[in-house]
Amino acid sequence: MNDRGAEIFFFSVGELMDLSKDLPKDMPVLTSGYESGYDNFYQPSIKRIKRVPENMYYDGEFQDAEKGEAEIFEAVILARVLRND
Repeated sequence: MNDRGAEIFFFSVGELMDLSKDLPKDMPVLTSGYESGYDNFYQPSIKRIKRVPENMYYDGEFQDAEKGEAEIFEAVILARVLRND
């Protein structure tokens, strides 16, 4: 990453490509969110997820799955950095 962006941004497109090169090409990618604006995100992770379309918008359409639940799948998660300021 260039000097200007190294202190501001956590990931570049190239870094994301390197991280994802060995993942299945059809694996879903989800992000945490709520409210407005954009933030950096933590190191991508793979989690077992379930879809809960009836959730309120602020709870997200997808949730962490519990062991033994039906209709779960794996997804790459880009969890936004939580700031405490």
